[in-house]
Amino acid sequence: MRGLARVDPLHARGAAMALGSAILWGASTPFSKILLRRTGPLILAALLYLGAGLALVVVLALRRRSPSDGAAEAALRASDLPLLAAATFCGAILGPSLMMFGLLRVSAVTGSLLLNLEPPLTILLAIVWFREHLGRRQAGAAALILAGTVLVGYRPGELASQWSGIVAVALACLAWAIDTNLNQRLSLRDPVALAGVKGLLGGFSILAVALLAGEARPSPGVLATGLALGTITYGVSMVLFFRALRQLGTARVAAYFATGPFVGALTSVVVLDETLRGLDLAAMGLMAAGLVMLLRETHAHEHVHEVMEHDHAHTHDEHHDHAHEPGVSTAGRHAHPHRHAPLVHAHPHTPDLHHRHRHD
Repeated sequence: MRGLARVDPLHARGAAMALGSAILWGASTPFSKILLRRTGPLILAALLYLGAGLALVVVLALRRRSPSDGAAEAALRASDLPLLAAATFCGAILGPSLMMFGLLRVSAVTGSLLLNLEPPLTILLAIVWFREHLGRRQAGAAALILAGTVLVGYRPGELASQWSGIVAVALACLAWAIDTNLNQRLSLRDPVALAGVKGLLGGFSILAVALLAGEARPSPGVLATGLALGTITYGVSMVLFFRALRQLGTARVAAYFATGPFVGALTSVVVLDETLRGLDLAAMGLMAAGLVMLLRETHAHEHVHEVMEHDHAHTHDEHHDHAHEPGVSTAGRHAHPHRHAPLVHAHPHTPDLHHRHRHD
């Protein structure tokens, strides 16, 4: 059963986080282009991720002073490390390195618009590789959003850029598409810890490569600006992104995230005095229509929950009706290892990690 009667609050919250993440990330492109005039691409990529990682480590330290907050999320475990390492390599090392290399060889608008490749690649991998469900209505909404990105990217005569830069940005999109699908498998863990570890691992790794490659050390001004930009556009964006993946699944988050390049293009107009055209307004209309459709979609049918054991933040509801060991708090939102008993029911849902089932 699908309808457009009302907005599901959980879906709306996940959509708001996905859009917030896309806005912050998209806005980073023109500001990165400015900083690339004063430093190397690898150094800048390192600063952006280090800014995010260092800021989130501070948040984690401050949060530990409040035990109730610290217990609300499931901690990272040793078993998560292989998946986290793979995601970090694709998303925080390979992707940004290729992106910064490409930005040196394309305009800010072109760089922002080439990022339109990431959402369809992410959706394709989610459906084909990870078997995530995307119904006809949701696929239609995603198609409208992606059509908007195509209109924004239609700039005849303005792609007079080096092909090496175009290929580098395209490969960065593929790396981030793989990263997003891997991150969805980690999204039940503490998003602040995930983003913090990813930022630090990626930042220090890229910094080492940059120094070995002979890139000059940044000036104090570039250092401070790069770290600050990374804190705002990468750090906050990654936390929101992990939270959205937890609630909506990969394909829907990718569709919402497709608005990011448009934000980057708009920001380039304001920051770098680049050109916005009539087609861009038409693109905005298509994206808005797709976002409304996606936000108001309701996917509900009878489905089976198999036995599942895992650890994540939750409150007691129909899906989390379980006993607790002595000493485990059940008040409000809490996290601990728990077991899901078999359950058959029908309700509106999205393909989060509790709802990975077959569809006829």
